[in-house]
Amino acid sequence: MKKLNEFLGNHIIYTYENGWEYEIYIKNSHTIDYRIHSGMVKGRWVRNQEAHIVKLLEGVYKVSWTEPTGTDVSLNFMLNEKRTHGACFFPKWVHEHPEITVCYQNDYIDLMKESREKYETYPKYVLDEFSDITFIKNVGVDNEKVISKAPYEGMTDDIRAEKLTF
Repeated sequence: MKKLNEFLGNHIIYTYENGWEYEIYIKNSHTIDYRIHSGMVKGRWVRNQEAHIVKLLEGVYKVSWTEPTGTDVSLNFMLNEKRTHGACFFPKWVHEHPEITVCYQNDYIDLMKESREKYETYPKYVLDEFSDITFIKNVGVDNEKVISKAPYEGMTDDIRAEKLTF
């Protein structure tokens, strides 16, 4: 765990090359919270997502998880370069019915599981892109205030301007 210390507690906003803006909080050594601010599932937010978090090299970390939707995600954070590389594998149903997932997922786990069974999974829609980190701040581990409400238009600008503090 000591090797993760500089990464744990980081609150990060990043924008993919396609313009999609995401926010993630590395809550502790095995949990993340996140919000999606633009793109196909804009408005989605999740708390207490179990994740595998490892240090690859100095300043380089990998966070990987599988969502209840069946979406698999693996993100590399290159902190020194303020870049990420993400590979997200969206099931066919999420790509065709993204509106089902645009919610506070924690309140709709059963719906995510039902949709995963009801709709087709393959072929997967793959997002494999780099992004720029536009905000990073360590707000401590297990801070329940960081991702505690739904995303709204302009929220990431408010966070970067420190109008929202945690």
